[in-house]
Amino acid sequence: MPHWLSLMIDSLPSLLLACVMFTIPLTLLSFVLGLGVGFIAAITRLFAPAPFAAIVRFYVWIIRGTPLLVQLFLIFYGLPSVGIVLDAFPAALIGFTLNVGAYTSEIIRAVLVSVPKGQWEAAYSIGMTWGQAMRRTILPQATRIAVPPLSNTFISLVKDTSLAAAITVPELFRAGQRIVATSYEPLILYIEVALIYLVVSSVLSNLQARVEKRFSRYGGFIEAAS
Repeated sequence: MPHWLSLMIDSLPSLLLACVMFTIPLTLLSFVLGLGVGFIAAITRLFAPAPFAAIVRFYVWIIRGTPLLVQLFLIFYGLPSVGIVLDAFPAALIGFTLNVGAYTSEIIRAVLVSVPKGQWEAAYSIGMTWGQAMRRTILPQATRIAVPPLSNTFISLVKDTSLAAAITVPELFRAGQRIVATSYEPLILYIEVALIYLVVSSVLSNLQARVEKRFSRYGGFIEAAS
C-alpha cells in the first residue's frame, strides 16, 4: 500500500471524529441560533421604532464590515483583557452566531419585503392580526424564497468553521493540523481534510436541491402544516 494512502486511512478516524464532535455541532448550533438572531433583527429593522432599527443596522454594519476571523479573535483573545474569559467552543459559537445572524437578517428582511403588500391587506381584510398575518400568510411565502440563500449560508458556514482552529477549537481543520505536526505530510493531510469538507458540502448541496424541489412542488412545509 502506498505511503500516502496508508497515512490517509490512518488519519481518517481522527478527522471524522473531530468533524462529528465539533465541526457539525458548531455548524448546527451556530446556524440555528444565528437564524433566530437574524429573524429578530429583520423584524426589528422592518417594524420596530427607529431607535431599535438603528441599533440593528449598526450591528449588521459592524459584523458584515469586519472579517469573521477578527471577530473570533476579539471574542476569544480580546475579551479576557476586560475580565471576560470564554472557552474556545463557546467563544466560537458566539462569534459564528453573531456573524450568521447579521447575514441571515439581510436575507430574511429582503424576502419579507419581497412579499407583495397586497398579501398584508388581504390578511387584514379577513380580520387577521399582525401576528396571524405574519404566521399564516407572509412567512409561508417568504420561506420558499428564503430557502436557497439560507441553504447557501449554511453550506458556507460548514467551511467557515475551519476558522475556529485559530482559537484552538479542535474541529476538523485543527485535527488535520495536529496530525501534520507529527507526520510532516501537509500536502496529503490537507488534501484529505479538503476532501472531507467537499463530501459534507456535496451532501448538503444535494439535500438543498431536494428541499427546494419539495418547497416548489408542495408549496412549502410551513404552508402544508397549516
